[in-house]
Amino acid sequence: MAKSGTSSRVVARDSSRSAGTRRQLVEAAIETLKADGFTGASARAIAERAGVNQGLIFYHFGSVADLLLAALDSVSAQRMEQYGEAVDGVGSPSELVDVAMAIFREDLDAGHVTVLVEMIAGASSTPGLGPEVSARLGPWFAFAERAMERTVGGSPLDSVLPVRDVAYGIVALYLGLEMLTHLNGDRTRALGLFDHAKNLAGLLDALGSPPPTGEP
Repeated sequence: MAKSGTSSRVVARDSSRSAGTRRQLVEAAIETLKADGFTGASARAIAERAGVNQGLIFYHFGSVADLLLAALDSVSAQRMEQYGEAVDGVGSPSELVDVAMAIFREDLDAGHVTVLVEMIAGASSTPGLGPEVSARLGPWFAFAERAMERTVGGSPLDSVLPVRDVAYGIVALYLGLEMLTHLNGDRTRALGLFDHAKNLAGLLDALGSPPPTGEP
């Protein structure tokens, strides 16, 4: 029984403070992955960067791995929102290549690539992490498929380009380019491939365009 004069009501957590701490930890995890890699993203390192007790990591996320997945989710959500707006205005294969190149440059400059690459690297040595990282790539395949549908859907190319397969190939190629560029630090060859893709996209533009009025 509660003592006289003492409230027996359970005091709810300060949700705003809790959300702020979670956000603080997620941002610290992102920066730690960028600076120290997956192997350096320990509870101690992340907590020190966030300026909090490392016990809060386990209180809010349960494990360091779950916090790192939350960091990956945060980066992906930010990218998806930003890049979705860019892709919404795309109307041709050439425009799609231009947007993809701009996204590629921004990913490298902002360090988004590092977060994904480090999580993929960590997935090979951390039990159970691989399927979680793989599942988080699913929305990007769907994103690429929607972009392809918007670009070639309803055009003559629609019957010869298997949109789903092409979208899968685009994401796989994009991830491969990001990883190689991250490893060797040279983006020249990757950007050169985008230039070649732009030339090919110009041909697809022409093939997908309706014939001029008066021609069969």
